[in-house]
Amino acid sequence: MNLKFPMQFDQNGKTAGSTDDNHIRDMIEQVLFTAPGERVNRPSFGSGLLQLVFEPNSNELSATTQFLVQSSLQQWLGDLIEVNDVKIESEEASLTVSVVYMVRSTQQVGLVTFTH
Repeated sequence: MNLKFPMQFDQNGKTAGSTDDNHIRDMIEQVLFTAPGERVNRPSFGSGLLQLVFEPNSNELSATTQFLVQSSLQQWLGDLIEVNDVKIESEEASLTVSVVYMVRSTQQVGLVTFTH
């Protein structure tokens, strides 16, 4: 059973579970929005994406962010997914990250988009 992220309880008061597809989406979200150093026993876990939100918007920043996201996902989830594409869109104060991936066990393609 996969645990729902963030930790929640279901209507019976038990720990909420998650489908495999939702669990992979949740893990991608954890990697993207966890800052390196935030996890006690895994200091290099995460991507540092949130640190780039307030940087000046530029083509260089988009390329850096794309590389950072793709490399972090490959490092931490490479055994579960294959990252096919990462698109970064920055507009004023919002940053949108779209990740196209393939689940290795099922060969199913998925797309997740996060806006912060």
